[in-house]
Amino acid sequence: MKLFRFEKSGSVGLGMVDQHGKNIDISASGMDLTEGFFEANGIEKLAAWISEHGNSCSEISGEINYLSCVGRPSKIICVGLNYAKHARESGMDLPKEPIIFFKSTTALVGPNHPVIIPKGSTKTDWEVELAVVIGKKASYVNEEDAMEYVAGYCLHNDYSERAFQLERSGQWVKGKSCDSFAPMGPYLVTRDEVSDPHQLHIWLDVNGKRMQDSSTSDLIFNIPHLVSYISQFMTLLPGDVISTGTPEGVGLGQKPEPWYLKAGDKIHLGIEGLGEQHQIAIAHEN
Repeated sequence: MKLFRFEKSGSVGLGMVDQHGKNIDISASGMDLTEGFFEANGIEKLAAWISEHGNSCSEISGEINYLSCVGRPSKIICVGLNYAKHARESGMDLPKEPIIFFKSTTALVGPNHPVIIPKGSTKTDWEVELAVVIGKKASYVNEEDAMEYVAGYCLHNDYSERAFQLERSGQWVKGKSCDSFAPMGPYLVTRDEVSDPHQLHIWLDVNGKRMQDSSTSDLIFNIPHLVSYISQFMTLLPGDVISTGTPEGVGLGQKPEPWYLKAGDKIHLGIEGLGEQHQIAIAHEN
């Protein structure tokens, strides 16, 4: 299933893309893509509901205001330097173990929400990423069983303020968690719809110029390894998000010198089969 959350008369609606490519309103199911949904085996229950009621659901007309494809997860876990070429452009050695950091859930927004350049920012950067949504509680998971804990996949732009992240003391989380820095979606694509998440085209444009153009085949640590590895250190809850890292082509890695987003810049990104996002950079209102 290709599912999405959208704004519907001031509340959250649930939609799906049917086999004909039409956007169908399935809000009558009473379900939402939240922790409780995944915990209660929601994907299977929703599929059964659609099988019974889908033909009576109406097509969504007009422009859709997409919300984050996952309701507020308990945590957003990010993986740093997980593409070989990106590690090299950053001037860093390939990691021997996954580099893990958190992104605040208050950064979460819809896929086409403007990205707000934070107050005092001079180095707001882009990072297109494949995100994994956890489907059931995972603790000390074996790598060979790890995919059983994956509900699906989505597109994520892991915005980063590089000065906050790298030039201020402390952890990376400060440069990752500003408001609007985690646009997610538009779709949650269930695991059965993606034959191989490690062979997906991934790309990002800024003002029409292709900046990132790669494949998830360049991942250093694959999805089963990441799910298993992270579950050794913390319990993953249903609806949690693991963002798997970004390929080369970020602003920090530009030659002869880095360059970053400014107000008015347009960002367009996508992953094969998972949809696209459009953002416009705006200045923080003082």
